Amino acid sequence: MLICGVSSLVLGCLACDANSDNPSASLEKQTPEVLDDAVNKQPYEEEQPEAEHSESLEPILPVVVTDLTGTEVTVESIDRIIPLDGTVAEVVFALGLGERVVATDMSATFPAEADELPEIGYQRALSAETIASYAPTVLLATDIAGPPGVIEDLRRLGFAVVIVPNSSGPAGPPEKIRAVATALGVSQIGSKLAAQVEEEIAASTVVEVESRPRVVSLYLRGASTQLVLGKSSATHWIIEAAGGESMATVLNITGSESISAEGLMVAAPEVILVPSAGLDSVGGSSGLLKIGGLSQTPAGRNGAIAHFDDQWLLGNGPRVGKLIAELSKIIDQARESGDKS
Repeated sequence: MLICGVSSLVLGCLACDANSDNPSASLEKQTPEVLDDAVNKQPYEEEQPEAEHSESLEPILPVVVTDLTGTEVTVESIDRIIPLDGTVAEVVFALGLGERVVATDMSATFPAEADELPEIGYQRALSAETIASYAPTVLLATDIAGPPGVIEDLRRLGFAVVIVPNSSGPAGPPEKIRAVATALGVSQIGSKLAAQVEEEIAASTVVEVESRPRVVSLYLRGASTQLVLGKSSATHWIIEAAGGESMATVLNITGSESISAEGLMVAAPEVILVPSAGLDSVGGSSGLLKIGGLSQTPAGRNGAIAHFDDQWLLGNGPRVGKLIAELSKIIDQARESGDKS
């Protein structure tokens, strides 16, 4: 059983709302200074999933969709799109509709064009007045967007607000892509992109291995929020697809929980997986290993710290197949180290 830590943590700000990607992810066997420098590297940008779309293929509008909340929404124009979620913004750009996006929320860090757009706030703390000032023709969000009253206010003001699925698991990214594409009247393009992502996930998934190194997935925001992510998180299935054994299974965590030194020692993770922003928030690798018990785990002793930008790691978006492939390399290194010991 997971042993709770002594800190009182705010469980409402769970990791699932951060989004990004970073090739700085690696099995770190370096000094803390080297690792801290690596945290700020640019996101992984090679061969990103992109739908095969034709410029002559115009969106089929208006479109009527029933969104995740069961609300029937009519989308008449996609001339001014505002995604209220970083990964949703990434999907819109991957569909070839980035030029129609007029603003994003703070969690949108990829692609660079999305990051450079005006920001309407943070997806969990939105303002209807700020959003309305951009005169959007369609708003796309996940169930993370809020507070709920803001979404209701936007709908009362007459804006088309579509809440799309945000499920973890291998079916989640293709489902999200298809939902976004359907709402924007480009379902054919979305089907092609979703199929491509499904193929990448299948190709990257590790099916047969002799051993699965244990991987603990952490969500950190300084000293106040230090959580182990559970089976409902985006990282759980990614760890197992990459050939690791998720600590969420070992400790039977569904959502997220704080953990004590005793709990970590019992679990004995061989790899620590953390979003880059979270790693930065605790002062890099040296600060991370000061968190209860981590320095005494196999991962801590070997410096096996893997970090990726938040949107890539936590967003369950179009590049998840490449994320699995990168993480599997890191887990392979941990497996080889374990075999030699």
